[in-house]
Amino acid sequence: MLLRPGEENHEYWFMFNGIDKVLHLSIFAALGFCLIAAFPKIRFSHFIQIIMIYAFLTEILQEEMGLGRSMETLDVVADAIGCIVGYYTYKLLIKRFFNQ
Repeated sequence: MLLRPGEENHEYWFMFNGIDKVLHLSIFAALGFCLIAAFPKIRFSHFIQIIMIYAFLTEILQEEMGLGRSMETLDVVADAIGCIVGYYTYKLLIKRFFNQ
């Protein structure tokens, strides 16, 4: 999904300027949540390093594959914010429901 070009020829009711950043943030929030859920004892620095390596690799692949996507710094920023949202959402849910 991150490597596929968007369908910009079609106008949908939910399309708006910057929707790709929202998608990046959402995908990486889910990815961050799943990573911390799978490895709950991972150090935060290792968590961030793994996610950011993945974020940079997807941006590099977008540029190199030539499918109409390009490398953007703001995508990496959205990815970083998304993974932090996923991390703290997991921590909040664990604290709220399992550490009573």
